[in-house]
Amino acid sequence: MPEQTPSPRRLADRLFGAVTAAPDPRPRQPRPEAPSAVRHAAVLVAVESACLVALAAVLLWLTLTGDPESVSRALAEVVLAGLVAGLLGAAAAGLRRLAGWARGPVIALQIFFAASGFVAAFQAGRPGIGVPLLAVSAAVLYLLLTPEARLAYLDR
Repeated sequence: MPEQTPSPRRLADRLFGAVTAAPDPRPRQPRPEAPSAVRHAAVLVAVESACLVALAAVLLWLTLTGDPESVSRALAEVVLAGLVAGLLGAAAAGLRRLAGWARGPVIALQIFFAASGFVAAFQAGRPGIGVPLLAVSAAVLYLLLTPEARLAYLDR
């Protein structure tokens, strides 16, 4: 009786393991609806992100058409404004979905924006820049620290 050689598929199954059937899809978890305070905070953070995108575009335009002292420093400001705008945009989307990672960076950036607004409004004599920064930062901080917003993040 001639010796039979195993089929290539069988050999592969023995060496690497057989292919299993696809698992059943995981059931969808109901995503809780974000409370109105968190949704409003997400809108304000998205507006801040859009303003920073506009600021980055203006800085880039001024860098390209003007004569800055240091082109590399001017481009670094453009990149920094763009990165912060991207972070705020992602955080706004995260707030809308009640993502746990989004709340901390938003609060930290709002404290930084409030400090910058205070300096601009009262020490640099630019209330047209500083007062809106202070107002938006205070509004976002208030909205994220309301009881319904805090409970939404605890109930996740």
